[in-house]
Amino acid sequence: MRFFIILLSIALCIFSSCKYDSKKNALIEENISLTFHERMMKEISEIPTKTNSIDTNQMIKVKGGSFLMGATSDQARADEYPVHQETVKGFYIDKTEVTNAAFSTFVEATNYKTLAERPIDAEHIAKLTGVDKKTINTDSVGLVFTGDPNMWWASLKGANWKHPQGPKSSIEGKEDHPVVQISWYDAMAYCKWAGKRLPTEEEFEYAARNQGKRIKYFWGNDFTLAPKKTNFHQGSFPVNNLLEDNFKGLAPVKSFPANDIGIYDIGGNVWEWTLNSYFEDAYQRKLNFETPKYEEDNNIHQRKVIRGGSFLCNESYCSGYRVSARMSSSPDTGLEHTGFRCVMDVMQ
Repeated sequence: MRFFIILLSIALCIFSSCKYDSKKNALIEENISLTFHERMMKEISEIPTKTNSIDTNQMIKVKGGSFLMGATSDQARADEYPVHQETVKGFYIDKTEVTNAAFSTFVEATNYKTLAERPIDAEHIAKLTGVDKKTINTDSVGLVFTGDPNMWWASLKGANWKHPQGPKSSIEGKEDHPVVQISWYDAMAYCKWAGKRLPTEEEFEYAARNQGKRIKYFWGNDFTLAPKKTNFHQGSFPVNNLLEDNFKGLAPVKSFPANDIGIYDIGGNVWEWTLNSYFEDAYQRKLNFETPKYEEDNNIHQRKVIRGGSFLCNESYCSGYRVSARMSSSPDTGLEHTGFRCVMDVMQ
């Protein structure tokens, strides 16, 4: 009898193992069939939202309305035209960029690893570039500014949100600095946990414009006030930074005055991710009544809109802190001058 029970147990074990393996293999096959974007969005969807309520005291309630979106100066690039009318609903927006302290809390709660901390997905890069995946170095890297016009950015092993300029750098003592080396997917992951979302670029520009005013910068039109208003590169870019704003690189949040509706660093300090996919002719598409595309885009070459400019922006180079300035970046890429802030819908 005992021998029979042992045989039965072994059979059940083998059956259970096969059943488990079949489920596991099915999951593996499912993940293999998904694109990189789909896998990341699936992972993000499974991140639990924190249970404690959202503190809207750390956010600004922006009243909805209509405004003219697009170019407000002769520095505007082609993708800032045509100027057109937009309407946004009311929303809450973080007063500041998400800080190292806030992102640390998220990581501690979820054990999330940013893309710069993970091995490079050779399959994804091979599809993106056409390079043989066997030749791709999969060491985790971040992009660090070099100052060399021949190649502004260099991949550096060990550069990530905890070590923004590489393994010898640290965020210790910089808890109130904006978190950087954050990809669009990393920002989306934080938003899911926080119960918020990324702003659309329409919302971002509307907020930067102090609820839609036709101004050039978030403080108005007078550039001579810039060193007192925002963190950017003064002097000849990139070699001669006059440091008139007292910061060579990142500044702690709230180092400069808020805009008229109470939002800090909505221009300068770090570029900020938005929800929008980037199209150079996005505004013309809107006039043609084409529906904007957001995070559901699955084009491997699709880039995402970043807004607000950074400490590397210069008036003669990109003036990215202008309220209408648009730039883009690959959603799988983090850089040492790119961060984000969150928004939340106003419940009706």
